[in-house]
Amino acid sequence: MSAEPSTTITRGQYMTLLAAFLGWMFDGFELGLLPLVARPALNELLADAVKTRGASYVDLWEGVWVAGFLVGMSTGGVVFGWLGDRFGRVRAMTLSVLAYSIFSGLCGFAGSVESFFIYRFIAALGMGGEWSLGVALVMEIWPNKSRALLSGLIGAAANVGFLLVAVFALVLSSFIHSAEGWLLAIGLRDEWVKTLVANQGWRLLMILGAAPAILTFFIRLFVPESEKWAHEQQKGTTSHWAVRDLLGVLVGSMGALLIVYVWAFEHGPVVRVLGSLFGFVVALLGYVYPVFKYLQRSHVSTGAGSIAPIMRHLILGACLSGVALIGTWASAQRAPSWANDLAKQAATDAGKSEAEINAARTEARAYTQIISAIGAIIGTMAGAMLGNAIGRRPTYCLLCAGSLLSALIFFQTNKTFGPMFLVGMFFAGGLTASFYGWLPLYLPELFRTNVRATGQGFSFNFGRILAAVAALQTGNLIGLFKDVGGLPMACSVMSLVYVVGMLVVWLCPETRGKPLPE
Repeated sequence: MSAEPSTTITRGQYMTLLAAFLGWMFDGFELGLLPLVARPALNELLADAVKTRGASYVDLWEGVWVAGFLVGMSTGGVVFGWLGDRFGRVRAMTLSVLAYSIFSGLCGFAGSVESFFIYRFIAALGMGGEWSLGVALVMEIWPNKSRALLSGLIGAAANVGFLLVAVFALVLSSFIHSAEGWLLAIGLRDEWVKTLVANQGWRLLMILGAAPAILTFFIRLFVPESEKWAHEQQKGTTSHWAVRDLLGVLVGSMGALLIVYVWAFEHGPVVRVLGSLFGFVVALLGYVYPVFKYLQRSHVSTGAGSIAPIMRHLILGACLSGVALIGTWASAQRAPSWANDLAKQAATDAGKSEAEINAARTEARAYTQIISAIGAIIGTMAGAMLGNAIGRRPTYCLLCAGSLLSALIFFQTNKTFGPMFLVGMFFAGGLTASFYGWLPLYLPELFRTNVRATGQGFSFNFGRILAAVAALQTGNLIGLFKDVGGLPMACSVMSLVYVVGMLVVWLCPETRGKPLPE
């Protein structure tokens, strides 16, 4: 079989790209839900606890939700990547979309912070899997010369979804009373309707997250399987993946959740540090285990050009992804919550009514996310194209420098929510998101076809474990810096992670101009 697909673009290639684009778009939609609903959802679900524990309890649980979501995505990336390498990209992608759709919708019925955490964790499994599967499928079906454009589209698609959910939030805020009337008109009980529209309608937004389930029918009917994967199946290499190896992933996820546990509840500093270190090691070994066993079973030697480079690429890929994800989830993703707090303070100082305060908070969060998403759509396309033009390593280094500078300017120069806040968000959102156009370009180039979905799934999604640990620390840093800025100072400190990325990338191979490894 030829290593390079035909230069003639086929209907199957267009269907694959469309399905993957929609999958990534809905992925971004689901990602964008949490920053918008976190504050109103937590204020409702923790109403009684806040009376005794204080408002900082909301910050703590927001960090826990984010961390659990990231752990779920990291686990899903490995599990669904494994399914994609074992049973095919298309089957696994269908299951991943179905999982994140159904359980995102169930979050709208959560009665406690714990049940929301569980539903969101399971939804995150599917979201983590869809990214790695879609990337593997598209990169294998389309020609090598198209990879930069496709990588930019991958990143842009997620941010289109991120933008859409913010627009829906604005529309819902404007028509919340009309929505109440419509729900009553279709026969829902009055108490159910009041629950659904309460607290800025966060439950309705989460229920809307079930919509992508429709996409699964399209995927199964119109999307062809990767010929490269089918060739590996014919050779018998896919049979070397064993179901029992997934026990390693289960153990790994327990290690990652242990990190969340020791920071979510009151423990001493020694328990937290030791528990985090132990959990991190368990997670790393557990997630790597299926790949390692596959390579052993495939009779790959341990000499040069075999297991050692693949394992090295797994770790380096995770580090590169981790830097980008920490910058996003422990820093830039906090911007809507910051906008929420600034708008609330301004409206309160102006003597506005409670309804007006809530409207100001909703608009601040939504406009912040919309502007960030617009910047990110441009940034992801630019990140991929720049990587193709000047090389993978110098591009990543430049993206780190730009992200660090833009984040520091944004968090250190804004004191109120307004036009300059949104201008700063445009640049910070665009630069910090540019990695999500670069990573789909680079990560597939590190792995052969037989381990590509699992390898890039691990690399991208294990970075979320690093981001989960960092996200948990953001809440603690907010408390630590409460007298010198609080959230903006904490996010500024977290943005220093880009310095690490500027150093690590030079340990990685340069792959510009090379075809995907077979």
